[in-house]
Amino acid sequence: QLQLVESGGALVQPGGSLRLSCAASGFTMDYPVIGWFRQAPGGEREGVSCINNYDGLTYYADSVKGRFTISRDNAKNTWYLQMNNLKTEDTAVYYCAAGVVAGLLDYEYNSWGQGTQVTVSS
Repeated sequence: QLQLVESGGALVQPGGSLRLSCAASGFTMDYPVIGWFRQAPGGEREGVSCINNYDGLTYYADSVKGRFTISRDNAKNTWYLQMNNLKTEDTAVYYCAAGVVAGLLDYEYNSWGQGTQVTVSS
């Protein structure tokens, strides 16, 4: 059974940076796509970025393009979300998820981590 564990969330000032990690264990080859999602208080869950592990293609929401970068370390079975120039509107719980279809729609993902809190505030 695939398990995902996020880490790296913190309180950061606007303009700062954070790197989130998503460590996977279990049947990782069954789910070639890793996505990052976020959910702000009172808001809906939205897709932030994803990567297809077969071809390395990446996708980003318009709101984070140019600021966030998704990457992977195959040897460690760990995926990362580097977040730069953070804004207050980036405040949310961030989740990683595994699926078989590359995209930013949460219903296409099968396994989810527990989430990590990112707060951007001065």
